[in-house]
Amino acid sequence: MKQVYLLTGKPGTGKTSLIKQVIAETAGKTGGFYTEEIRSHGVRQGFRLVTLEGHSTTLAHIDIHSQYKVSKYGVDIDSLDLIGVSALHKAAQQCDLVIIDEIGKMELFSANFREAVLKILNSGKKVLGTIMLNSHPWADAIKRQPRVNIIPVTRANHQQVLEELLHWLRAKNPSTGKVNKNAED
Repeated sequence: MKQVYLLTGKPGTGKTSLIKQVIAETAGKTGGFYTEEIRSHGVRQGFRLVTLEGHSTTLAHIDIHSQYKVSKYGVDIDSLDLIGVSALHKAAQQCDLVIIDEIGKMELFSANFREAVLKILNSGKKVLGTIMLNSHPWADAIKRQPRVNIIPVTRANHQQVLEELLHWLRAKNPSTGKVNKNAED
């Protein structure tokens, strides 16, 4: 069984919701981060990065003026590096499962983020994340790695994907031969 599961799909299909459900069901130590929308009066204004330790920062916003832009959003690379990349490094050292939500256009502006992702993918740790659906040279290279399992998510297969992820987390770690702490008896 592969060590890295990356969810992909169109926006709004529930990728981050699946990750949050898996985190809630996981008994082992989990670290990393997820992203969520920042909305005002029902209109998306940007994106927030939230670590599993409870720290958060604005990743991108319509009011951020930056040389790094995705659509109408300016991307704050310094905040990503300070909060997000730090959370990934800590998770790689201390956790059984590393969450990376997401490997996308905004995050890929950061060389520190790309370096941290490669290090984690090569660490033998279990990794659950999301990766951009659209083609991007760096993301496409990650998708082709033999240890990576890409799972397309749609609204219709949400429950099936959740069950697959929970089964994966309960499986033995091939690099250590140990059953994950949340394994069923």
